[in-house]
Amino acid sequence: MDTTQRAEQQRSADRRRRELLEAADRVVLRDGPGASMNAIAAEAGITKPILYRHFGDKGGLYAALAKRHTDALLASLRAALDAPAERRERVEATLDTYLAAIEARPQVYRFLMHPAEGGSPSDHGFDTGRHSIPVLRRMGEELAQVIEERLDLGPGTHQLARVWGHGIVGMMHAAGDWWLGERPCSRAELVRILADLLWGRLAAAGDRVGGPGS
Repeated sequence: MDTTQRAEQQRSADRRRRELLEAADRVVLRDGPGASMNAIAAEAGITKPILYRHFGDKGGLYAALAKRHTDALLASLRAALDAPAERRERVEATLDTYLAAIEARPQVYRFLMHPAEGGSPSDHGFDTGRHSIPVLRRMGEELAQVIEERLDLGPGTHQLARVWGHGIVGMMHAAGDWWLGERPCSRAELVRILADLLWGRLAAAGDRVGGPGS
C-alpha cells in the first residue's frame, strides 16, 4: 500500500470517528448519564461490536467525548482570557464562559461529571467516575499554563500558577455544579461573586513581559 492510499484510509477513519462521536453526542444530549453503547450504536446505524472496534470499550468512547468537549471548552476559556479588555473583565468573561457552557448543555455536563445518575455501569450507564477526575486535572494544568504565560507572580511562579490553576478549576466546578442544580441566583450574579473571591492577588499581579497579549 502506498503513502497516498494510507493517507486516504486515515482520513476515512478520522471522518468515521467524527461521525460516531457526533452520534454519541446526540444520544448524550437526549439521555445524559444514561447514554448507553446500545443507544449510541443504534443512533449511528451500526452494531455495538463495530462501535467497540473504533473506541475499544465504554471508557474509550467516554475519553474521546470528554476530549472533544474539553478541547472546545478550553479554546473558549483561552479566548475569554485573551480578549482585549481589562483584567477584571477577562476574569469575569472566563467564569461566565464556563458557566454558560454547562448551562447550555447540562446533559453533556452530567454525562461527564455525574455518571451515577445513569444507573448501574453493568446495566447501561457508563462507568465514568474514574474518568471525570482526569478531565478536571487537565483543565487545571491548562489553566495553570495560561496563568504562567501571562502573569508575573514573582519567585515560585510555576508552582503558584499550578496551585491557582487547579484551585480555580475546582472552584468553578464545585460552584457551577451547585448552581446548575439549585439556581439560587442568576449566572451574572454568580460570576460577580466568584470574581470578587478571586480578585485579590490577581489584581496586584503584573503582566509577564513578552507574554501573550502583552
